[in-house]
Amino acid sequence: MTEPEKNSDNLDAPVEKPSRTTPAIERAWVRWVEERDESARDQLIVHYSPLVKFVAGRVAAGLPAGIDTGELNGTGVFGLMDAVDRFDPSLGFKFETFAVPRIKGAILDGLRALDWVPRSVRSRSRQIETAVAKLGNELKRAPTDEEICAELGIDTDELHKWLSTISVANVGPLDHVVGGGDGEQRQLPASPDQGPDAIVEDQELRQTMRSEIRGLPERERTVVALYYDEGMTLAEIGSVLGVTESRVSQIHSKAIIMLRARMSAAGV
Repeated sequence: MTEPEKNSDNLDAPVEKPSRTTPAIERAWVRWVEERDESARDQLIVHYSPLVKFVAGRVAAGLPAGIDTGELNGTGVFGLMDAVDRFDPSLGFKFETFAVPRIKGAILDGLRALDWVPRSVRSRSRQIETAVAKLGNELKRAPTDEEICAELGIDTDELHKWLSTISVANVGPLDHVVGGGDGEQRQLPASPDQGPDAIVEDQELRQTMRSEIRGLPERERTVVALYYDEGMTLAEIGSVLGVTESRVSQIHSKAIIMLRARMSAAGV
């Protein structure tokens, strides 16, 4: 199995993670790791392929309708193949723990390659971030929607429209909001195959990020926790908070912009 096949299955359908590891899969890992038996590799990829659909389904939940979600499975399989090739069972990590970030990373790399976020969306995001950073520095607290609107010269309805539009650019792991100005992206948590320096750096970055999240307003902090820590979709969060999915999307966008501004002010 050298090339992944595109899967056009409906990603809105229920998806499941692979079943518990069986003795046959344990033997396949031995044959692949020790003997590089290609048939064992194929067996592992087939067994863990539901992981791709699981991850793709979660990513697809945050994408606009115009994105071809059928492409997500195809790019995700590349991440699965890479995970199978690089995984070392002797390290004591579960394969799923090792594979999910790589599958998600492959999918997000594919989306970035499409350059699917319009320039106007990126421009509005930068305008709001600049306003949030300026006001935060002046007020020594998180600015309200009304204060952001006054700084930008728009009303709250327009701000909410901007935030809804910006939501399409905020797909991916939370650590993507702290990428440097050169576009570099960090990955949290550090994976088992990274060196000790990278692990320490990621731990420090995680601590800084968590500290800055605690500084967000309660509503934004709650959405971040439910979305990234609990793995809930925007629709699920809306049900918990008693607001529409669209409103959760706006709050999420504002939270990401605020966090990005706070991390930048912290020198990250």
